[in-house]
Amino acid sequence: MTTYHPLLKGAYDLHVHSSPSAFPRKQTDWELVEEARRAGMGGLLLKAHEGTTHDRATLIRDKVPDMNIYGGLVCNLYTGGLSSYAVDMALRMGAKVIWMPTISAKQHAKYFAEHKQGRFFNSKKELDDSASTLTVLNNDGSIKDEVKRILEGIASYDAILATGHLAPDEVDVLVDEAQKIGVKRILIQHADLGIAQVPMDLQKKLAAQGCLIEKCYLACGEDFQNCTIQQMADSIKEVGVDACVLVTDYGQPHNITPVQGLQEFVVRLLECGIREEEIKRMIVQNPETLLF
Repeated sequence: MTTYHPLLKGAYDLHVHSSPSAFPRKQTDWELVEEARRAGMGGLLLKAHEGTTHDRATLIRDKVPDMNIYGGLVCNLYTGGLSSYAVDMALRMGAKVIWMPTISAKQHAKYFAEHKQGRFFNSKKELDDSASTLTVLNNDGSIKDEVKRILEGIASYDAILATGHLAPDEVDVLVDEAQKIGVKRILIQHADLGIAQVPMDLQKKLAAQGCLIEKCYLACGEDFQNCTIQQMADSIKEVGVDACVLVTDYGQPHNITPVQGLQEFVVRLLECGIREEEIKRMIVQNPETLLF
């Protein structure tokens, strides 16, 4: 029987992938939740690029009431795109988070045109979305009106805005507009991952604005190799643990499970000088301030 690190008790991973999915996944929702439960974790935020997860999360919570399992909607082409109608319905049905475009984002297409990656977004039938990509900005750099309506919906439900795979300049403008509209909970996604890396000066600016910054284990792995674990630890110290959350972005079949990944991430950061109380802050207290 697997023994899990005591620091996982009460922990959350706010960025995990499981099946059902159009893409190969390591575990089903149930397998992932059961492993997280065995590890003593507090909960998970289920993410799917190609569909909703809030409905799945609702059913899981009914069966596993001692786990805080949440989901939401990613504003990709397959789920309505940047549609305030789709977002409104997701929020009515209990979405905890609305993610900005990921694999439909203009930035995502730009990155993968330059970096081939066969282990990700590899559905059996290729997704035909290369002709249409999404951005939250007008040509003059202002936020699109439909995105403003989405932000108004997020604010009215006090839900979480997550930045997806938007380019750094989009993230900067989006956060300013979201806070002007009244969005209080903002998650900057995998800021160190190559798909949409956020420069350190912008990470610190966003942290100062009250956003939480994902420190993502996937950025340290063989798939992307964007930073070493020591560089990740250094970036956490620079941004400040009060503004960081540790996530894995795991769920791919060739990687270890998300729970095992979070445990490995924690152990390796401890070896790099991050203290236990700082780890606890980033996997328990900070996620809870975002979720509750």
